[in-house]
Amino acid sequence: MDYIRRVLDLSSLKSRSLFLFGPRQTGKTAYLSNQLDKGSIRLYWSLLDRRLLGELYSNPSLLRDTLKARGITSGIVVIDEIQLFPDLLNDIHLLIEDTGLCFLMTGSSARKLRASGVNLLGGRAGKRQMHPLCYPEIKEYGYSLDEIFHTGLLPPCFRNEDAGELLYDYVDTYLKEEIEKEAATRKLPEFSNFLRQAAMTSGEILNYSNMARDIGIRSPSVRSWYSILSDTLLGTEILPYHNKDGRKAISKSKFYFFDVGVRRVLQGLSKVEENTVQFGHYLENYIFMELSSYLSYRQKHLDLSFWHTVEGYEVDFVIGDSLAVEVKNIRRPGKSDLKGLLELKKEGRIRTYILLCRLTEPQITPEGIYLMPWRYFLEELWADRLIL
Repeated sequence: MDYIRRVLDLSSLKSRSLFLFGPRQTGKTAYLSNQLDKGSIRLYWSLLDRRLLGELYSNPSLLRDTLKARGITSGIVVIDEIQLFPDLLNDIHLLIEDTGLCFLMTGSSARKLRASGVNLLGGRAGKRQMHPLCYPEIKEYGYSLDEIFHTGLLPPCFRNEDAGELLYDYVDTYLKEEIEKEAATRKLPEFSNFLRQAAMTSGEILNYSNMARDIGIRSPSVRSWYSILSDTLLGTEILPYHNKDGRKAISKSKFYFFDVGVRRVLQGLSKVEENTVQFGHYLENYIFMELSSYLSYRQKHLDLSFWHTVEGYEVDFVIGDSLAVEVKNIRRPGKSDLKGLLELKKEGRIRTYILLCRLTEPQITPEGIYLMPWRYFLEELWADRLIL
């Protein structure tokens, strides 16, 4: 498949250094090759080049020496996979202060950078994240939910007949390179079982004790392993929405995987059947992916949370005080499907309330709840008509 142009905007790189993080195979390197102005790049280093990496270990001042030898004092310097040599950040820190250079540093994880004791340039560089493909990038392909639940939205896998094999390889590589190689855990078989359990319960309220009992390990290990998934960008933990004047909310969080295709393989599913509860869970995970991408790419500094009261009322997603979204895999929503949104609406804090479902046309209830087909919802979201 030809290169798919991405929504990510790095125009601020002209005046400020940036970190670009993102899970493996989300398209960071392809973006640099296809969308970054090549005329502004004065030096490009990929630390996947073992020869270059070896030279850096022999001469940690190699970057400064190279820039001086080439007379490079302005423009953009790209360091791909910066986590492979974290000490390079010390020189980059000084170069940002001493020259007119802007640095773009990419990586699949900030975990190794933090573990090395380096700071992320003390606020001298902004942070951006590359996500899997999102709606405005692929809507012209007219994809179905069945299709993306099977292939996921990593660029090499999307609409690829060999997506299943590629995703299995992806998971295998993740376990071997991100976990075993970095010695993130000494219990790889148990961690593999944990990944499957985490995929099965993606989007549910986290219960470390129950999962620890199912796997046969201690609860602190489960908590630590979820931190590993977050640090390596394989998923995101979201916190409950709290309104101090509203109903009492639970304090536990949820965790969502970054890609539905990766989740399917981790869960061991060959197919996500349409008329099942599982299909609804995957639809919810997919909407989480779109909301995360939107907030990230549009630089909307709003919390993505969920609402769940001690009485059991729930709304899947709350974005700041702007938007509340409940996701249902239904074609004809009834009154019972609206109860969470209606209860939250009584608190009067959120601007817009939406039930996302599988209707063919959008509607609005007498109570002011919008009923939206998933594709219509994504059109409205990415057109900036739902979150101001």
